[in-house]
Amino acid sequence: MTTSIQVYEIIRQKVKLLSKILRFDKLKKKLGRKLALAIEDAISAAVFWKKQNIKTKKSVFEILELERYCSYKTFVVSVNRCLQLALLASTLLLRLNWGNAHLVKHTDATDIPVCLNKNGGRHKTMQSQASWSNNGKGYYYGLKLHLTSDLNRKVLAVKFTTANASDREVLLSLNRNLNGLFIADSGYVSEELRKRFYREGKRMLIAKPYKTMKKLATAFELWLYDTRMLVEINFRILKEFLGLVTSLPRSVTGYLANYTYALLAYLIA
Repeated sequence: MTTSIQVYEIIRQKVKLLSKILRFDKLKKKLGRKLALAIEDAISAAVFWKKQNIKTKKSVFEILELERYCSYKTFVVSVNRCLQLALLASTLLLRLNWGNAHLVKHTDATDIPVCLNKNGGRHKTMQSQASWSNNGKGYYYGLKLHLTSDLNRKVLAVKFTTANASDREVLLSLNRNLNGLFIADSGYVSEELRKRFYREGKRMLIAKPYKTMKKLATAFELWLYDTRMLVEINFRILKEFLGLVTSLPRSVTGYLANYTYALLAYLIA
């Protein structure tokens, strides 16, 4: 059975490889005085935090016995300070996925509440980023995660927006560098969007029609619509097993770090 320390070491080796590729060593001087916790160690601990779906950073600090190197406060500061580098690593992994992506791709969005609904009216930390929205299951206060993955569930693009952002408009910016056959749900039904998205010989959008729409679908289109559930698996893993949704952070940076490290933990698998 793999122990927590062994899991951490596996993650650390992968982070060190990313660090080497992205030349994190060149950035060390720009981060001020010598760090008590190395960049690779801070990012590895944060990925371990999400990978093991540990509730708090305090527990991570204790499990990895990081008091040998720094205080808990320094650990938290180090994790937040390395946020942009973790985002850079995530971007690299997403682009590497482009190279052998399946022709068929899925785009969808999911809710990311930042607090309970009863606290939405007085939530201050994310008030400049969050908003109210209705996702069909009810109202929530928070953000929205837009994600594109291929038929093999390989994540290709992600974007966080405020909860009331238009899925249709985000579709264009999210997939501007991707080609293929894109499958989406009825929320993306729009003749104008379909035309704007289309690139002859490169990409097209097929959105599942509303039940009230009179449209005859081919057997191939019906099969494509049925594959849409694959993108939902990505959302489920990120939310239920990697702690994407949280209300614990007390700063915007803390929220962004939570989202970034959850994504990196998924991509670095």
